[in-house]
Amino acid sequence: MFVDEAEITVKAGNGGNGCVAFLREKFRPLGGPAGGDGGKGGDIILQADRDTGSLWELQRQRQFSSENGRPGEGKKRSGRSGSDLTLRVPLGTLVREIPDGPVIHDLVKHNQSVIVARGGTGGRGNARFATSTNQAPTHAEEGTQGEEKTLFLELRLIADVGLVGLPNAGKSTLISAVSAARPEIAPYPFTTKTPELGVVRIGRYQTLVLADLPGLIKGAHYGVGLGDRFLRHVERTRVIAHLVDIAPVSGTPVENYLAVRRELKLYSPRLAERPEILVLTKADLDPDGSLRKAVQETILRLRDNAAGDSVFPPNPEGVDSFYVAISAVTRYNLDMLLNTLHKTVSALPTPEME
Repeated sequence: MFVDEAEITVKAGNGGNGCVAFLREKFRPLGGPAGGDGGKGGDIILQADRDTGSLWELQRQRQFSSENGRPGEGKKRSGRSGSDLTLRVPLGTLVREIPDGPVIHDLVKHNQSVIVARGGTGGRGNARFATSTNQAPTHAEEGTQGEEKTLFLELRLIADVGLVGLPNAGKSTLISAVSAARPEIAPYPFTTKTPELGVVRIGRYQTLVLADLPGLIKGAHYGVGLGDRFLRHVERTRVIAHLVDIAPVSGTPVENYLAVRRELKLYSPRLAERPEILVLTKADLDPDGSLRKAVQETILRLRDNAAGDSVFPPNPEGVDSFYVAISAVTRYNLDMLLNTLHKTVSALPTPEME
């Protein structure tokens, strides 16, 4: 199950108490105080893991605690420290201490880890308090309490290319055609309910990570449909691949294209400035190319005549054409699309998160 938000409570281990003890052995008449220190409580650690794809396990359990430190013992033996607890999270996990508050940690690299709750320190045993004037102390310290926090985790997928478009534009069909991802596909809208990641091999050594995001509809930026929930996953992508059906069931291709562009800009003006490749899908329904040519010319004309506050994105640098027409069913132009996306991604840095 895909879960991209989780609220968890973490409790680090308490430190062990120090020990009050005196050494009494037959051949050591001057043994004196011999209480050992308590062990340190275990920390709680979040670690980014590329093989973890969701926050479902954390959201299911919600409460986590690490091991307490053991108390000190006689003969100046220190107690064992508590074991740390490591919680694995997907790459791209943000950590906050209050909902919608500032991000305190951003885990984006494999095996990147951070201590989110520190274990308590162990108390000192009475052997630590022996002085020339107090050679037989009878007191020891208690261990300190481990930190306890409520954390709010949010996942923002890390992908090179984000696939956006209205429902039934062909995003799931495309990602299943070029990668091993297998999202649910059907001839009616709103079949995809969760984001899907697909890894595409380009040549022998290069890869491209695509994120198939659930379809946007009008009003998605303020919560209509599923768009508001998953638009956040586009924010880390370098390039947006905007899929437009050239023979839609409702509306025209240009109207549908502009509707999604408006939602992106209303959600985040910075996101709307991300380089975009227009992908005209279902080219097998347009054998003579007249439909795709009309769509391309109309969008170009509107973009060239747009005012300053435009919904159109800037031209991707180093790309000869801003659009590619494809058919995922017949695999028409799929290689051309992947090479165009890879060329664009290679020339761009990873975008900074807002």
